[in-house]
Amino acid sequence: MEFKSFADFYPYYLQEHTNLMCRRLHFVGTCAVISLLILFFFTGNLSVLIFLPVIGYGFAWIGHFVFEKNRPATFKHPLYSLMGDFRMFWDILSGKVAAF
Repeated sequence: MEFKSFADFYPYYLQEHTNLMCRRLHFVGTCAVISLLILFFFTGNLSVLIFLPVIGYGFAWIGHFVFEKNRPATFKHPLYSLMGDFRMFWDILSGKVAAF
């Protein structure tokens, strides 16, 4: 499946995240990534950055493989998927997407 823009991709992304626990795990993982980035910004400790993909992908992939029972969109659409993680995080915070 090819997408011409992120606006075209995002509805597909949400369709791949219908399981509530999967969305929760994405939210926690993205929150942890943001926290690590803030920690790096204030400390300058480069070793913090090593944990970004482990934390970000770890929570998301558990959500997909255990709860959603599908393959993460990251495998075919890495940039749009990363953008989707942050967009869905914002949409959960703003109440547009249910997770809690």
